[in-house]
Amino acid sequence: MAGDATDDDCLIAAGIKRAKGLVTAVTSDTENVYITLSARGLNPDLFILARASEQGSEKKLERAGASKVISPYTIGASRMAQAILRPSVVDFIEIATAGQHLELQLEEIMIASDSSLVNKNLINSGIRKELGIIIVGIKKGQGMLFNPAPETVIEASDILITLGEPAAIQNLEQIAAQGA
Repeated sequence: MAGDATDDDCLIAAGIKRAKGLVTAVTSDTENVYITLSARGLNPDLFILARASEQGSEKKLERAGASKVISPYTIGASRMAQAILRPSVVDFIEIATAGQHLELQLEEIMIASDSSLVNKNLINSGIRKELGIIIVGIKKGQGMLFNPAPETVIEASDILITLGEPAAIQNLEQIAAQGA
């Protein structure tokens, strides 16, 4: 839909009230703040990803209601430094996150309340042994467990951060979505 995202009527016509997420990435940080404020007012539960160009804009966007703020310049500079300091790590991350023409995929998978994985620990879940998937982390509420222990119990609404082959990830998504 073509329109001005700073206009509430345009946001409403685009479906902001039923939307789950919004990306505001116009070139002006001021407009991104304004869009964020408007969107947050129209849909308090909305996940808002905002782009920040200038230093200091991140905090303003967060105060305006952005759920997450990304600065392409900061990310680019950090990525360039990492490519020099840790080239093999950067290569691995590119392979794991590209998601196309490669054998690894990094994904997040939410555990449904009726999944057969609920109340099982990682070692007994079969995720590693049967599917060949590595659990890199588990988001539990607002907290994140990195490299969780094999005894870690999977609970409903946990988000598994996984690394594996696309077909195996698809299988796990099905198991996580409902009872097997």
